[in-house]
Amino acid sequence: MASDHEQPGLSSLGKTSGEIGSEHEPLINGTHISESYSASAAILPFLFPALGGLLYGYDIGSTSCATISIESATLSGISWYDLSSVAIGLITSGSLYGALIGSVLAFNIADFLGRRRELITSAIMYLVGALVTAFSPNFAVMVIGRFAYGIGIGLAMHSAPMYIAETAPSQIRGLLISLKEFFIVLGMVAGYGIGSLLVETVAGWRYMYGASTPLAVIMGIGMWWLPASPRWLLLRAIQGKGNMQELKETAIRCLCRLRGQSIGESASEQVDEILTELSYVGEEKEVTLGEMFRGKCLKAMIIGVGLVLFQQITGQPSVLYYAASIFQSAGFSAASDATRVSILLGLLKLIMTGVAVVVVDRLGRRPLLLGGVSGMVISLFLLGSYYLFLDDVPAIAVVALLLYVGCYQLSFGPIGWLMISEVFPLRLRGRGLSIAVLVNFGANALVTFAFSPLKAWLGAGIVFYVFGVIAI
Repeated sequence: MASDHEQPGLSSLGKTSGEIGSEHEPLINGTHISESYSASAAILPFLFPALGGLLYGYDIGSTSCATISIESATLSGISWYDLSSVAIGLITSGSLYGALIGSVLAFNIADFLGRRRELITSAIMYLVGALVTAFSPNFAVMVIGRFAYGIGIGLAMHSAPMYIAETAPSQIRGLLISLKEFFIVLGMVAGYGIGSLLVETVAGWRYMYGASTPLAVIMGIGMWWLPASPRWLLLRAIQGKGNMQELKETAIRCLCRLRGQSIGESASEQVDEILTELSYVGEEKEVTLGEMFRGKCLKAMIIGVGLVLFQQITGQPSVLYYAASIFQSAGFSAASDATRVSILLGLLKLIMTGVAVVVVDRLGRRPLLLGGVSGMVISLFLLGSYYLFLDDVPAIAVVALLLYVGCYQLSFGPIGWLMISEVFPLRLRGRGLSIAVLVNFGANALVTFAFSPLKAWLGAGIVFYVFGVIAI
């Protein structure tokens, strides 16, 4: 896989970043040569793509409050507030199904559009979806708005990790991609907070959804201003999809903007080295769908798709589903107010994600994954035991819940997205990430849908035990 650091020559490539079998940590690294970059110049190429994650998190938080508002006869401000459980489910999960559509679209258009234009398209879909939802005159239009917003989520979750990975200096790449997960959680906390402030306002759900539009505009303008990924431009060049010299000159200009004045006169040399690396690992060949399921590409697919699959099927949506009832059984005064409980959990997620961001490049991806998932196993078995044997000791459930949330944010939360942006070779990265994002949202929808019938059939305790076994 292509990385962003310099390669001094073919003899030093060894197991280059195009090979998944490299023993280096992280998988992307073939050598550890420092790049010259300006810290101020590196901020905006991260910040604007990361707003796509923040808007995704905001949707999760605000929707939990918006459904309370929209079902209220006195506060909804509409005549069609008396919605069925299926209708509420469509509102809640509408953006999730839209994200599935966005993932499918990304598979076909991402490599053509490029990372930057895909993020601009995502910002437009965020804006359109938020406005349609906020001003919807009836239920059908509202669902259309939720789907449109979800398409923006799917495109953003696909393109943001790629853009950040391909433009960030190698020394801080892990930190920045992990920080994108921090922005998702920050968005959730913001959604819970704004939602709790507006939940008692007449037609407050319209303001909750409309509040995301300024950020969508900022994201779109910011991505319009930012340069294209130099690596994507050079990939197009060696695949014969444009004039080599023109694309090379454009890549040099983009690299200068991304690194700032500190890059000096070395931009042209770095572009030549990237071209040499891409040619060395065979990036000039057009990717085929069958190739993604063979050899090293298959190994990358198993790693990337496996991580995002286990993000969901180890029970993360279900554990959070039980948060309010667990706090209530423990006698916390805030438990009667689901929005306050959500803010508390959101703040914990934010803190633990911040810890992961700080230590991910120092400790490495694999140790954090092993440690975090081990903690999740313990917490899931504690939760299962609470619902089967220990229901008179609610403190155990509270500790287990907090342990689960903390360990998830140390491991699967940020590192899953970081790893899938690293393990795929550059020419496979667009399609590889689209498949991974599709699996992630598909598994999320499946777990969310299946939890209630499984709980009715087996009981909550057994279901948490099953999640624990999967985590092992």
